[in-house]
Amino acid sequence: MNFSLETSCEVTGDAGKSGLILQPSLMVQAIQFLIAMFVFDAWQYFLHRYIHHNKFLYRTIHSRHHKLIVPWPFGAMYNHPLEGFLIVSYLFSGMTPRTSIFFFSFVIIKCVDDHCGILLPGNPFHIIFHNNTAYHDVHHQLHGVKYNFSHPFFIFCDKLLWTHDMPYTIMKRPDGGYEAASAKMQ
Repeated sequence: MNFSLETSCEVTGDAGKSGLILQPSLMVQAIQFLIAMFVFDAWQYFLHRYIHHNKFLYRTIHSRHHKLIVPWPFGAMYNHPLEGFLIVSYLFSGMTPRTSIFFFSFVIIKCVDDHCGILLPGNPFHIIFHNNTAYHDVHHQLHGVKYNFSHPFFIFCDKLLWTHDMPYTIMKRPDGGYEAASAKMQ
């Protein structure tokens, strides 16, 4: 297989004089990133909620992920390929392959953070997004499995469709550390 400059430019988006489209400006990439975040969140919400309500799909696709009652970082990726169908975001946003690499990496990092079970002070994800480790931990608890479907960025779908009503608090554990506990457990 012969790799040329043009071949590598097709992958990276820096075509230069070859006539291919160059990487868009940072502003355009930021807009594409935001569009992809909203599309991915909506996709995840509706698929996630539907899978939870369909017994066959839950049993065959998603139950494996919910065997993790206490989420842990690698459990974020412990799911069926259909659940992480990121290509939808890529197609709707119009981002280049290079921008999509950054977006997909960001999604994975955010999902791992949401499943880490650690609420660290100053964590930028917890400052920027209300959908954080505690919010998602409640979903993994037995009482919260019908709530907090939004994942990984925003909670607007949960709010619009009344599935965010699972209040939770951060409680100090007697043996050390903290945990998110739903109000139904208290």
